[in-house]
Amino acid sequence: MDKTSLGIYEKAMPDQLNIHQKLQLAKEIGFDQVEISIDESDAKLNRFFSGFAYNLAKAQRDEGIRVRTMCLSGHRKYPLGSMDENIRKKSLEIMKKAIEFSDINSIRIIQLAGYDVYYEKGNEDTKKYFIENLSKSVDMAAKYGVILAFETMETEFMDTVEKAMKYVKLIDSPYLGIYPDIGNLKNAAVKYGTDVVEDLKLGRGHIFAAHLKETNPGIYRDMTFGSGGHTEYERCIEELKDQGVRLYTGEFWNHGEENYKEIITDAYGFLTGKLE
Repeated sequence: MDKTSLGIYEKAMPDQLNIHQKLQLAKEIGFDQVEISIDESDAKLNRFFSGFAYNLAKAQRDEGIRVRTMCLSGHRKYPLGSMDENIRKKSLEIMKKAIEFSDINSIRIIQLAGYDVYYEKGNEDTKKYFIENLSKSVDMAAKYGVILAFETMETEFMDTVEKAMKYVKLIDSPYLGIYPDIGNLKNAAVKYGTDVVEDLKLGRGHIFAAHLKETNPGIYRDMTFGSGGHTEYERCIEELKDQGVRLYTGEFWNHGEENYKEIITDAYGFLTGKLE
């Protein structure tokens, strides 16, 4: 696509496909890149402690399509702000491995889930630990020239660009920014009675990429593109493009559908139409 790059979230493709097949599928349909997923499951986190990084690097060369971003949601289970010191140590180990993995694969951006904690109850101490370990994480990323960028989430801790910018400004590094989810942002705008585009404007100069996702109030995933959601694609993309954002990822999920190729093709058509 002219002047924009559209990626596909790895989880939009069936689990039974190996990484070569996933890259082949994305390229065949027309996507410009794939966003690798490292979630909280042991299977995905173990990618950091095996030879998968080198397998992925080879697959990119063999298939002729790049993995430019990583969705790192594994910190939900091992959050940077946990009250448990052992969990905090594990969170930093995961971060270090994610950065080294990205370096091997020339991944440009690691998308961080905007949580201090997820399964614990947050408090002033979890925020303090989150900031301390976020600072350590950014220092590690800077060493490798890898960007860390917050995803705007479904919880009140960081569900808007304005809230994410609080931590971006606090750390004040060129290696920390925002990778917002415009579907999540629309849900937050409805919740708070604000405007999603005005919120995006608060991140000017610090937004590196954006997730494109269908949502409705209280629904944050598993909606089909064009199925009656309220995500304001055109207004958000227009603002993001005006800010110079050129990297976008379609976030959706596969649930074992036999016609997955048709679903992904339809999603590609929908998203390219919005970007154009």
